Amino acid sequence: MQTHILGYPRIGSKRELKKACEQYWSGKILLEELLNTGRNICNQNWNIQKEAGIDLIPCNDFSYYDQVLDMSLVVGAIPTRYHEVVLKKNNSELDLYFAMARGYQKEGLDITAMEMTKWFDTNYHYIVPEFYKNQQFKLSSDKIFNEFSGAKQAGINAKPVIIGLVSYLLLGKEKEEGFDKLDLAVSLLPVYIEILTKLQEQGAEWIQFDEPFLALDLTEKAKETYHFVYTEIRKRFPKLKFIVATYFEGLNDNGLLAASLPVNVLHIDLVRNPEQLDGILNVIPENLSLSLGLVDGRNIWKNDYEKSLSFIQKAVDQLGSERVLIAPSSSLLHSPCDLDFETTLNPEIKNWLAFAKQKVTEVVTLKELASGTENEQVLASFEENKKAIASRRTSSLIHDDEVKQRANEVTEKDAQRINTFRIRKEEQQKVLQLPVFPTTTIGSFPQTTEVRSWRAKFKKGELTAEQYDTLLKEETQRTIRWQEEIGIDVLVHGEFERNDMVEYFGEQLKGFVFTKNGWVQSYGSRCVKPPVIFGDVSRPAPMTVYWSQYAQSQTEKWVKGMLTGPVTILQWSFVRDDQPRSETCKQIALAIRDEVVDLEKAGIRIIQIDEPAIREGLPLRKAEWQSYLKWAVEAFRISASGVEDATQIHTHMCYSEFNDIIENIADMDADVITIECSRSQMELLNAFADFKYPNEIGPGVYDIHSPRVPSKEEMIELLRKAQNVIPANQLWVNPDCGLKTRHWEETEKALIAMVAAAKEASVEYAL
Repeated sequence: MQTHILGYPRIGSKRELKKACEQYWSGKILLEELLNTGRNICNQNWNIQKEAGIDLIPCNDFSYYDQVLDMSLVVGAIPTRYHEVVLKKNNSELDLYFAMARGYQKEGLDITAMEMTKWFDTNYHYIVPEFYKNQQFKLSSDKIFNEFSGAKQAGINAKPVIIGLVSYLLLGKEKEEGFDKLDLAVSLLPVYIEILTKLQEQGAEWIQFDEPFLALDLTEKAKETYHFVYTEIRKRFPKLKFIVATYFEGLNDNGLLAASLPVNVLHIDLVRNPEQLDGILNVIPENLSLSLGLVDGRNIWKNDYEKSLSFIQKAVDQLGSERVLIAPSSSLLHSPCDLDFETTLNPEIKNWLAFAKQKVTEVVTLKELASGTENEQVLASFEENKKAIASRRTSSLIHDDEVKQRANEVTEKDAQRINTFRIRKEEQQKVLQLPVFPTTTIGSFPQTTEVRSWRAKFKKGELTAEQYDTLLKEETQRTIRWQEEIGIDVLVHGEFERNDMVEYFGEQLKGFVFTKNGWVQSYGSRCVKPPVIFGDVSRPAPMTVYWSQYAQSQTEKWVKGMLTGPVTILQWSFVRDDQPRSETCKQIALAIRDEVVDLEKAGIRIIQIDEPAIREGLPLRKAEWQSYLKWAVEAFRISASGVEDATQIHTHMCYSEFNDIIENIADMDADVITIECSRSQMELLNAFADFKYPNEIGPGVYDIHSPRVPSKEEMIELLRKAQNVIPANQLWVNPDCGLKTRHWEETEKALIAMVAAAKEASVEYAL
């Protein structure tokens, strides 16, 4: 019986990679220092796994920005607009790579970034490959080989992790009509064969192909492509050992397909879909081994050893121990690095948790227990695990009867506004008096080093509450004044008091606990520290009323109240797994509803309830969509439906494909929805046009995930595209997302251009 890890967090236990990347982008460090940081993180990760006793340790699971972008660079899927970046004499391969991820605006060049979207149903964002008819590929980077060589130097014959060819193509987007991206498999396959040839020459024995699409609904063409690709690879490499890794869902109807591929090991996710084990055991051929994904790669709860051992025993009874491997369910990319860094957590709750380093140990311990090891330390770990699982099951910290009762008493009426949107719109316009093409932003403004230092000093006791409050008020007032000066119609207070759009609320809700170093990567250098929802959720007191009221008192214009919605709080937290997610979401929705009602009472007439994660939470199999959408939409409506008709409810969604769920988005019945549109050049709006979306829409005209500043003319062109599919009287003008991570200089230039674009669009409309 062997153990392996599908992938390990690459940010570094103290976010070393984030800091190094941002210093490199700002010119504070040279390329070699950034590369050294990457090498150090790789070595630390390999050593953690080696010392724990993992048999097959991964390499090429490290990335400076995104693993899909890495693959695009390796196979030469580099859009032509970036070729000029390479010609600049001082640019390295990594500069080209970052230009693809972030855009490039210097040295006379102005190049947009590649599109970014969610990695399946996670909060990780990947860079979407761009595909063209008759596209040719070529090996264009040595990254995979360099990392394998680095592992060898560290004394490890590592297992290179490569995104499988079929999944890589399915992750991308056709950028012209008249072809199917799967048609490119024939021209891409030679590059994969070249990669495998070089790895074999370097001494690689095992290769892991990540093929998560095997756990999704597949077309017949995709199934045929899987057979073609792996048959050809096996013909060329009869001695290499291949693992095909699936995760985030069960194979189900694709089980026979996956089991028939000519590989050595098939990995399945038994955390997300434990029921699939029986089906796979019924079809697995004698020459195929099975990797059991038993340790949760996406959540932070301790593994239940007794439960996992029952799965291992079932597999061993049929296959024999030599054909069973034990692993996490998915890459540990989605887990924080090391629980040992958490020194202030409630000890009882900490005893229920496991981060990436601890999960590695769990994998090894499961192997030892399943192998009948009588080692005292192993047996003691088993007993400690049983006590921790029992403690969590019975703890008084978790349950609140009043919260449960309130959730049980929710009626259909609680999820309904008083009147339809048509009536509400008339009432809102009487009060709000907004122009055509009203301008606004999504909520946050840049959090400078100075603002973040105030928060740190306050937490350390170096600033009093009064001093901290005064500083935040001055920054809020300055931001309000600046928005007034440039002519934004609906203002925001800037959210300078907030650390993170989920963490800020979780800190004020019961049932949440927070880590100090539980960071995970969201995209690029962006890391988030998800709250841990361990118990029943309620709101003891108002959370945002103080700052919203203060901001509104500083201006005659309307200021939006800014909240995070229940589905996003759920999705972007580590959620308790001892009750249905729908029940936890309803509890959060009731807490947000209380806040919305209090904001209205305080005179806030425009309230935004952000739900960027609602599409992310969609199950990967379409058969399960409606069940999820029913409770997710209901949760949003519960949170938004306690107000009068004249109070305008906004929501915001970003980096999501809406076509398949547009009716459900309409069912949310938000008065205004703002969405990411600029990277896709308004392509996402087609879904709203085809459906004839009835409410108002703010398609983003400014990509805030890139440092480049768009011109007024560029934004006007996007607004014209928007008017081709959406009536002008339904359109708002806004950035794609919040501006927290941007710098003030670029923000000011972009928003001034945005307001000018809106004014010009309104003049055109009047004519």
